[in-house]
Amino acid sequence: MNAKMEKIENNVVKLEITVEVEKFNEAMKKAFTKNAKQFNIPGFRKGKAPMNIIKKYYGEGVFYEDAINFCCDDTYPEALKEHNIKPVDYPQIDIVQVGEGKDFIYTAAVVVVPEVELGEYKGLEVTKPVYEVKEEEVENELKSMQQKNARVETKEEGTVAKGDIAVIDFKGFVDEVAFEGGEGTNYELEIGSGSFIDTFEDQLIGLNKGDSKDVKVTFPAEYGREELNGKEATFKVTVNDIKIKELPALDDEFAKEVSEFDTLDELKADVRKKMEGVNEVRAKREYEEAVLEAVCANAKVDIPSVMIDKEIDNMLKDLEMRLQYQGLDLQTYYQYTNNTEEKVREYMKETADKRVKTDLVIEEIAKVENIDATEEELLAKATEMAKQYGSKDLEKTAKLVLDSQKSYLKLDVVNEKVVKMLVDNSKATA
Repeated sequence: MNAKMEKIENNVVKLEITVEVEKFNEAMKKAFTKNAKQFNIPGFRKGKAPMNIIKKYYGEGVFYEDAINFCCDDTYPEALKEHNIKPVDYPQIDIVQVGEGKDFIYTAAVVVVPEVELGEYKGLEVTKPVYEVKEEEVENELKSMQQKNARVETKEEGTVAKGDIAVIDFKGFVDEVAFEGGEGTNYELEIGSGSFIDTFEDQLIGLNKGDSKDVKVTFPAEYGREELNGKEATFKVTVNDIKIKELPALDDEFAKEVSEFDTLDELKADVRKKMEGVNEVRAKREYEEAVLEAVCANAKVDIPSVMIDKEIDNMLKDLEMRLQYQGLDLQTYYQYTNNTEEKVREYMKETADKRVKTDLVIEEIAKVENIDATEEELLAKATEMAKQYGSKDLEKTAKLVLDSQKSYLKLDVVNEKVVKMLVDNSKATA
């Protein structure tokens, strides 16, 4: 095999690959072996006619398609390796020469990973976010714990009031026609929670247990369902029961009941400490992202559209998987959000472009800085994943993960090391 490479345009190269006649003849024999049983030639049992007879009967080109495929499958990967080409899409194959007693010659035009021109990536000044825990946030967290530990009892006297839980049956109508998803039985609605649209909850205030009422509301213009967007609706509502929440006092006894602490002050200190930990993780992540963004802003790279499209494909698959956990699919999502796949793909385009550029820049920096993953680091990452699986035999599971996902683990480790290097060499500013 002989392969010549020519750069025909930005991020596209063309290989001219010559397969010696002997190799092409071998591919023809393979094609004959593959297809011989299909031919029924007079004077021969089906599948028993020799190759030269079949070619005379059907023409010499009868085996070309398979022979060409065999040759391309064998020689194209070799040509990529020889010229250190990293394709990002399938090649466009064109036949230059094919025939009996001739070398087989073809060209393969393919989009390749673009070159990255790095700018300054060390010593960059980047603003580091700081998130302080406010007393109000601590108090709100304690109130949330108080709500979760509230005791709910039936309201013996009185009407529906703000803060009460109204147990209702309801059915919604638009233009006197019931609509899908607008019905519920014994639904527990906390008045004032803002769970229902418009003034629905407010209109229940003052009702007694057993009362019925037509509640009139207007759906938001961007509600997400075309048949309901901006429409006026009537809900026929019956109050089956009224419940009230009895909140426990925020005191030392409360702290003992909901935690391992003896006093409310100790509980508050623990809540603050955990919130500070969350803020630290958030600030660290955002600073890393800011450093990467600054590094990428200094780099130049012309990204092929096919790479953006493939990243959008991955983003859509991820969205589809997350929707499946909620019992939905993409078509239902498009319907509820008044979207189409084309609109969503266009919306994702900017993020996809940013992700691809970031990956390319990190890869280039790893190459320039000679950053790689050691076997120890790969094993540590595999063990970390094995722990997430809840494996009882960590060593065995880690080895299985390492064997099956080594390339993924290596990419993950290298990316982490590059980001750490960039952060360590940045200058944090307030």
